[in-house]
Amino acid sequence: MREHNISKTPKRVGVFDSGAGGLTVVKSLLEHKLFDEIIYYGDTARVPYGPKDPATITRYALEALEFFKNFDIDLMITACNSVSAHALPELRAKAEFDVYGVIEPGVLALKNADLPLSSHILILGTKATVGSGLYQRGIYELGFKHIEAVATSLFVPIVEEGIFGGEVLQSALKHYLGSVKQPDAIILGCTHFPLIAESICNFFPNRPLLIHSGEAIAEYLENNGCSGYGKRDSQLKIFASENPEGLKLIAKKWLFG
Repeated sequence: MREHNISKTPKRVGVFDSGAGGLTVVKSLLEHKLFDEIIYYGDTARVPYGPKDPATITRYALEALEFFKNFDIDLMITACNSVSAHALPELRAKAEFDVYGVIEPGVLALKNADLPLSSHILILGTKATVGSGLYQRGIYELGFKHIEAVATSLFVPIVEEGIFGGEVLQSALKHYLGSVKQPDAIILGCTHFPLIAESICNFFPNRPLLIHSGEAIAEYLENNGCSGYGKRDSQLKIFASENPEGLKLIAKKWLFG
């Protein structure tokens, strides 16, 4: 696991996601008060990224990087797990600021949870994230041997439709998780999934520990150079590749409703 301290105290952060899901990361950043300003960009015209091939995901991510070059940001967070899985090297090579993904912090959060190495760890993510194997390898390197990963790509459009419970979600849960062994911990490997975390947790008889990208990256940054700066509420600016007003309405509901 690669860890390093941030070179300077950051004031303005750019957060990129394939759609609205990255607002769950924004929520954690707001709660931790790490930055003066958060610039959020959701690629709502092309969500979801999960079913797309790595080359396409990387191309979209590099286009988002060009968007953020219009702002004087100190660092960028790729809230999208699919982008974190496939595009980080290219983003870091072309960016003039630090770029952070959410997979490494998620694995580190599992390490800090101090679970027995005999625990059964379940990873939920998109096809692109699960297919990359990054979560699996990182967790295996911690010493866990009972690891299962399930690509639950339908959860993304369900959340984008504002469905957080009910028959549609329950059918999807049964479809993906009906034959899954009771986990001790679940990695919510997509920023959309915290919005249905309670339903995911309640699907299993014994409620497992949940780890999601927002809290993981916020704690990671707090422990690596961002702590102590934010003493007031952050200013949030929201942009989208399609229907930005719609994304702003979602943000108002998810973040402040």
